[in-house]
Amino acid sequence: MEFLSSCASSSSFSSPHFAFFNLHHQNTLTSRATVKLQVLQWNSSMVGIGRSTSLSTDGRERIWSCNCEPSRALSLPQLWSCHSYMSSGFDLISLNCRYVFKWRRYPVNFRRIRSSMEKFRQRFSVQVARVMVCVMLVVSVSSTFGDTSWALTEENLLFLEAWRTIDRAYIDKTFNGQSWFRYRENALRNEPMNTREETYTAIKKMLATLDDPFTRFLEPEKFKSLQSGTQGALTGVGLSIGYRTIADGPGGLVVISAAPGGPAERAGISSGDVILAIDDTTTESMGIYDAAERLQGPEGSSVQLTIQSGPSVKRLDLVREKVAINPVKSRICELPGSGDGSSKIGYIKLTSFTQKASGAVKEAIDSLRSNSVNAFVLDLRDNSGGLFPEGVEIAKIWLDKGVIVYICDSRGVRDIYDSDGSNTIAASEPLAVLVNKGTASASEILAGALKDNKRAMLFGEPTYGKGKIQSVFKLSDGSGLAVTVARYETPAHIDIDKVGVIPDSPLPASFPKDGDGFCSCFEDPASVCNINRVQLFSR
Repeated sequence: MEFLSSCASSSSFSSPHFAFFNLHHQNTLTSRATVKLQVLQWNSSMVGIGRSTSLSTDGRERIWSCNCEPSRALSLPQLWSCHSYMSSGFDLISLNCRYVFKWRRYPVNFRRIRSSMEKFRQRFSVQVARVMVCVMLVVSVSSTFGDTSWALTEENLLFLEAWRTIDRAYIDKTFNGQSWFRYRENALRNEPMNTREETYTAIKKMLATLDDPFTRFLEPEKFKSLQSGTQGALTGVGLSIGYRTIADGPGGLVVISAAPGGPAERAGISSGDVILAIDDTTTESMGIYDAAERLQGPEGSSVQLTIQSGPSVKRLDLVREKVAINPVKSRICELPGSGDGSSKIGYIKLTSFTQKASGAVKEAIDSLRSNSVNAFVLDLRDNSGGLFPEGVEIAKIWLDKGVIVYICDSRGVRDIYDSDGSNTIAASEPLAVLVNKGTASASEILAGALKDNKRAMLFGEPTYGKGKIQSVFKLSDGSGLAVTVARYETPAHIDIDKVGVIPDSPLPASFPKDGDGFCSCFEDPASVCNINRVQLFSR
């Protein structure tokens, strides 16, 4: 806690005599607010108004004022009452109180007045010094929330840690149109935080005011589960889910993708199916993270899903199992060619962006190259995303030079990710990219970068349209926060949120989703795939 004070007096006879002192304290925990002070002079009966104008971090100007009306002298309780009132609004407070002597037209002895004023100045300075010492002692043991007997508990400190994380990282600096500082103070006063569960509830309640379904609190066990998922393994049914769009119909959850070989895929669940209920609990107003928790569970346990696939509705009993996420599968498609050999296409299926995804893609390219492939197909269909940095690194594999993605906040572009060619290993061979409505998040970043840089042709249907980026922050007790920190734009400055990346050309409805089926489309001239090599690599 910093404390500054000053005292001054004037003895000029050309204007009213006055003496004033300035009381200023700053909360070092949060010094994000700045204060501009305007003082209205006190009249001869020592009645005045101190007015403080604050420009807080949300850019809004607020005015706080208090009236100090001591009848004869300025006392410490009156001063502190006025100061505490103003302290409730800000972390940085200035309070000026000015005592003004106004002259009246009476015969006076100016020497006597000068002497009296000098004595008053000296006595007043001593009194002010005493006031400053007292206030320093009070401030040093008091909180910044107006209650001088209030102290922060361990639970309060955890709440403040979460609050500061959002304050620093959240994309919307208006915090959904509310005073973020005021919310903190009100919560610390009014929300029960006597146990860890109550503190977690208070944090969740705070995040709910942001009205952002992707910014959420993670209890310690959920935080560990999220970490294990990005590292390549989950225990559940193997589904990636998202919210239904308005075009899809009323509320509920939609399947973005089903993990290859997982329980959901084996049961016939596919991208675009709607989850109506989980264990007889409707999903109409269920959040995706609540649903994800219900879908995960101990290995060997069962969960019942009510699925709508087209016009039909079915109930499926699935057994949870550990789903190993192998992010990359590849194969060679040998096509009949002319001359002395056959044309070869390297097919790479990328299912998620785990920590090992970029390395696995490089290995697949090297392996396919060793078999003399002439072109590549990168299949991003039903890839619901994952780690943002992996999406950027995989884009660098295919791009010699160019912007990969623009990172934007509420003020516009704040960062640019691009390729300088140092990590490029496949910038010359023809490349086609397959996408669908299950292509989301990091895979949309990759698809948009390859399309806008004219590195590849995109085939399929518009992607899911998740244009927001979340970062995960670990709190001191092992819990965590997933926070929306930015939105992104493609190299052509297209905001894809809720719109998706638009492909260059559609794919036939019968187009297969696996490598074997893909190869058969080119090997069999009578195939119903209705696409050929020239169309695929026409870029």
